Amino acid sequence: MVDVTEEEMDNPTFKRDTVLSDVHLHCPNKRHLMVRLNAVGQPVFLSCFKLIWNTEDSASEKHVREATTEREHQYRSGDELCDKDRNNLKKERELNSEGVEALLDDDGDLEVVRRPRSASDLEAEDLLRDRVYPVILMKAKEDAFEDEEQECTCSDVVKIEHTMATPLEDVGKQVWRAAFLLADYILFIRDTFRCCSVLELGGGTGIASIIMGTVAKRVYCTDVGEDLLAMCEQNVALNKHLMEPGRGEVKVKELDWLKDEFCTDPEAPYSWSDEEIADLHDHCTVIMAADVFYDDDLTDALFRTLYRITHNLRNSCTVYLALEKRLNFTLRHMDVTCEAYSHFRNTLHDLENLQDRKMKYTVEPIKLDFCQFLIYERIEQL
Repeated sequence: MVDVTEEEMDNPTFKRDTVLSDVHLHCPNKRHLMVRLNAVGQPVFLSCFKLIWNTEDSASEKHVREATTEREHQYRSGDELCDKDRNNLKKERELNSEGVEALLDDDGDLEVVRRPRSASDLEAEDLLRDRVYPVILMKAKEDAFEDEEQECTCSDVVKIEHTMATPLEDVGKQVWRAAFLLADYILFIRDTFRCCSVLELGGGTGIASIIMGTVAKRVYCTDVGEDLLAMCEQNVALNKHLMEPGRGEVKVKELDWLKDEFCTDPEAPYSWSDEEIADLHDHCTVIMAADVFYDDDLTDALFRTLYRITHNLRNSCTVYLALEKRLNFTLRHMDVTCEAYSHFRNTLHDLENLQDRKMKYTVEPIKLDFCQFLIYERIEQL
């Protein structure tokens, strides 16, 4: 048994093969209720994501206002702000509303204002980005998460069980920004998907399928791994309150891109029945996938699966692909590259130029100027 001090718990470290979604890093002081351990011993957390139906203000602007208000409270002494803090807040408001303005010296050279290094100075100068760790709540602390439970009972809240800081092979158990982007687009053009039959490839925690289930007739949410699919099925059950009566059926199924056939073994959990496969082929008009392009072999396997399924569909189909371009510095190129994204674009180009007498694929990008319905950082790499 290892004795871990409270100080060590406040400064978590991750192994070199650990992957952590940025979604949770951009939720300052957000509490995450740990509900259980999964079958492989990983902590499972419950997070609540509020749907923002008032889209007059963007989520990013809302974050700026909330952060500024919070810092005003932090720097108050009694009921008054000291002159230095008031000036800092005034400058920040001006920058937020007018943009960053270049400061020039008497000779016209650019002046760079550097951040102070000491801890006391850092607090005094009010840095925009604080050091944030998720607050883990255990079920035994009933008083601590009472507010969390109340928040999760709202009709406009999506409840998702997920893990954090997983090995690469388990990243499907986390929540990723591209899934939020896809969910935003679904809500933005929700009327397009009414009464549709939809297939999601690599559904992960199921958040995109759950959002799609609020408008579509039937959604097949697919992935691999019994533990992951069980988590996804639990998330579907947690969000039944979002589904319209008589609509929004979300079925969690296994679909392995490395295999050429659907899993139809009746003894296997999350297998397909013959009726479900026939229903998919006869009625599916929408296929979607989010943040599944991070490994070249899996990308190739996904496109093979995509070709095989669309080849058997009775109707024409629209495929929505959402992803985040992840930049990495590689020694091979001695430069910042995005090889996984480049491979995805090349494969997409090959699909578009495929010489097939029965099938024709056309590709077009979607502008990201649509409304944001979930709170996350919509970065330019999405």
